[in-house]
Amino acid sequence: MEKLNQIEYKLYGKRALFTDPVSKIGGEKYSYPIPTYQALKGITESIYWKPTIIWFVDRVRIMKKIRTEAQNVRTINYGGGNDLSIYSYLSNVEYQIQAHFEWSDYRTDLAIDRNENKHFFSTKRMIEKGGRRDIFLGTRECQGYVEPCHFGEEEGEYDGSGEAKFGLMFHGFDYPDETNKTEMYARFWTPLMSNGIIEFTRPEDCETRRYIKDALPRLIKTNVEDNPEGELL
Repeated sequence: MEKLNQIEYKLYGKRALFTDPVSKIGGEKYSYPIPTYQALKGITESIYWKPTIIWFVDRVRIMKKIRTEAQNVRTINYGGGNDLSIYSYLSNVEYQIQAHFEWSDYRTDLAIDRNENKHFFSTKRMIEKGGRRDIFLGTRECQGYVEPCHFGEEEGEYDGSGEAKFGLMFHGFDYPDETNKTEMYARFWTPLMSNGIIEFTRPEDCETRRYIKDALPRLIKTNVEDNPEGELL
């Protein structure tokens, strides 16, 4: 079902590395077979974001066959020198994304900026331009690209393939900016792909969480009071 302020875009690149950020520091890295909610949310924010809104990723469609490729990487050793690690990337990826934004309930100081049309059409323009910031597929060495699309168009590799489960995976972070709490948690869930489409659970509906650290919300200042009809700087 179409949601208010819903956007659609195609995401693709030569390789991707979607991991659990909690456990990916150092050593070998192996990508999840599918993109995480947090990675797609970050990519959507790279297309367009303002502190007035929070992006929610609704679903993703896997367009190409899930393939991996291994690469030797010379990493920096925290004790000095270098190590040789093996990274397993996803190869030649392409996805269709649906997402929508909602108002940040805890930024009441930005209520004057709650202009749906402004943010929606600004996002649409940014998709056509390839995003406002650089797009990375899970990590900086994996360059990504976005362009407009209609979700469900074109043939996908997993159309008519039935259901596939992926086990417990990282979903995303509960940031104090969005929860108004003083603790940061990592969320986990069990995704199900049906005919190439994965419907994401909303963050508040994830039942498995892991405490990360105490943290305070960041107050990002804007010039919205001086420019309520335009874009925030």
